[in-house]
Amino acid sequence: MSVRATELELAEPYLRQVLASAGLDVGYEAADGDILYRLDENNQRVPVLDLVGGFGSLILGHNHPEIISYAKELLDSHVPVHAQFSRHPYANELAAELNKVIGREFHTDEPYYAVFANSGAEAIEIAIKHAEFDRFVKLSELSGDIAAHIETARAQLRGGHAVVDPGAYAAAGIVAPADQEAGFEELVAEVNRRNGELLARPPLFLAPEGSFHGKLAGSVQLTHNPSVRVPFKSLAAQARFIPAGDPGAIRKTIAQEQNAALLDLTLEGRTVTVTERQFPVFAAFFLEPIQGEGGINLITQEFAEEVRHVSEEFGFPVVVDEIQSGMGRSGAFFAASHIGLRGDYFTLAKSLGGGIAKISVTLIRASRYRRDFEIVHSSTFAKDGFSTNIALKTLGLLEAADGRAYRLAAERGSRLKAMLEAVQADFPDVVKDVRGRGLMLGVEFHDQSESASEPIRETARAGFFGFTLSGYLLRAHHVRAFPTGSAINTLRLEPSIGLTDDQIDQVEEAFRAACTLLREQDGQRLTQG
Repeated sequence: MSVRATELELAEPYLRQVLASAGLDVGYEAADGDILYRLDENNQRVPVLDLVGGFGSLILGHNHPEIISYAKELLDSHVPVHAQFSRHPYANELAAELNKVIGREFHTDEPYYAVFANSGAEAIEIAIKHAEFDRFVKLSELSGDIAAHIETARAQLRGGHAVVDPGAYAAAGIVAPADQEAGFEELVAEVNRRNGELLARPPLFLAPEGSFHGKLAGSVQLTHNPSVRVPFKSLAAQARFIPAGDPGAIRKTIAQEQNAALLDLTLEGRTVTVTERQFPVFAAFFLEPIQGEGGINLITQEFAEEVRHVSEEFGFPVVVDEIQSGMGRSGAFFAASHIGLRGDYFTLAKSLGGGIAKISVTLIRASRYRRDFEIVHSSTFAKDGFSTNIALKTLGLLEAADGRAYRLAAERGSRLKAMLEAVQADFPDVVKDVRGRGLMLGVEFHDQSESASEPIRETARAGFFGFTLSGYLLRAHHVRAFPTGSAINTLRLEPSIGLTDDQIDQVEEAFRAACTLLREQDGQRLTQG
């Protein structure tokens, strides 16, 4: 007798097993604000305080009533979703509104052009592609210049108007021949050979350690965590990771790689010489102003300033990933504005869709924008009438009342953080650190791999401590929080601006209870109670 497909777990069954081992395989049937609802064994709704917040996607909470109402209006009006290769006025309006925010927070009137997509990882892929397209165009222009210089030198040499500098052969690594014309052609061949090898090299990218920029073939190369990056290392261009707390390491890392130069044959008076032209090894520098998956780490202003300096010196763009930290979560629309880091590119997603639509955007400053990129890149669902209009509505709600939402994010975040710091002060042996900004906070617990409790010790050694803690908070206190992807002992808290004082009190009760169990090394209650 065959088993019906609906009786099998076919949607990522192993992940379900992993969640089940920590008591996190809970199904939810409804959501509102910062609350998710599940059904208990009596088929009664149980409210769960959701601090996960869609991994930063719910700055306005679950199912915000104005967004839901507007979504219904859009669908009832039969807004065009699939009208590719046509004019999209709503997408243009959204780009214009985002430009107003950039102008206000970074004090600039330079426009940023918008390339839309459907998810954060895709926005990063767009940034990767555009940065490499820009590098490709520059290299093509540079190669064209070198080819033109060679032809000029060849013509002057054949006309008897120039000679080859003997030192040119040594610069190219070949022996100077007796015959000038034949020697020149040998020199050209060696220059072209060496340049060809260099031009075939893939680009490199830069990012701080602890970075997370997605898990697609390109974006995963910018994600520092080896467990998710290394299996796919051969698929795309690589990154060099820099200690996030060491601005001086940026220039050192660049110096280790920026040792390549294209050779050019130029005329200096009547002499053909070999000159070096800088080869753009790096395509871009990616960073999150607040690292989400890396453990809620804040990039310092000093580090940001050095990133800006070296990018201008070496000519590569800075891509500021605001997918999780943006849309007001930090207390400003862009978290980068707190440290004065104006990106050449900005990426936005998650809360851009108001918790309903799936939309992302890559914003590229005009001075770096390559318009031909619009021809070589496309997306079936990008710029659709539903998602862009929902994003416009979301942006309007955030900007309303002179940015009241941003002030709420700062105030609610400050209240939540103060409470967590009070818990840390009472449990310094359990809580190692509380950090973050606004409504993007992290609580780091001390390593429990040497715990006196076998259940706690074993779960910590298995790298599963954070999920075990999450399971306890959910099971015993109806509070939902998860560890960050790369800092397994750090719980991430990203509620909406609607978080209430009563809910903060609920979080405090839950965290104090968890800390008490850890202090008492009560593994039985922590893992099963």
